[in-house]
Amino acid sequence: MLSVTELRNGTVFEDHGQIYQVLSYEHIKMGRGSANIKVRVKNVKTGATTDKSFINGAKVNNLQIVKKDLQFLYKETDSVFFMDPNTFEQISVPLNILDGVEYLKDGNTYSLSFLQGTVLALNLPPKMEFKISEAGPSLRGNSATNIYKDAVLENGMRIRVPLFIKTGDIVRIDTRDGTYSEKV
Repeated sequence: MLSVTELRNGTVFEDHGQIYQVLSYEHIKMGRGSANIKVRVKNVKTGATTDKSFINGAKVNNLQIVKKDLQFLYKETDSVFFMDPNTFEQISVPLNILDGVEYLKDGNTYSLSFLQGTVLALNLPPKMEFKISEAGPSLRGNSATNIYKDAVLENGMRIRVPLFIKTGDIVRIDTRDGTYSEKV
């Protein structure tokens, strides 16, 4: 059993027969009485996100998660394929299970979370580097505020970057929200 005060981002637990993954955690203490724990969770099976609240001291069932580093091979219309670099076993994962598939690069190694042999989540690093394959012209003008232009990354993803970024530059992207972080 796991106390609800130990729930943190990414923790997987079972409550009333459903498996949830914690997206955000908030501990609220108001005046008298016990504290409330509010968590935003994602149902692992359905993908639906909901808010749950618990009183301080409540317990949920803890689940054992196994993390494995697998090499990304390729993506098809409805699934992505990974390979275990030690055993060369290939694993097919449906696209609707994973978040952040647009950041995957062929040949790179990524961490995946498993629960009883079933893939739960793709664990991306907080920031990744990509090459700019297409960027609009660098126009001069009002530069009193940050001005952004559209750009296309090597994986086909579209983002907004500052005006000084050119085609061929390498930029660091925040994978949590898909925004430009810095030029490398």
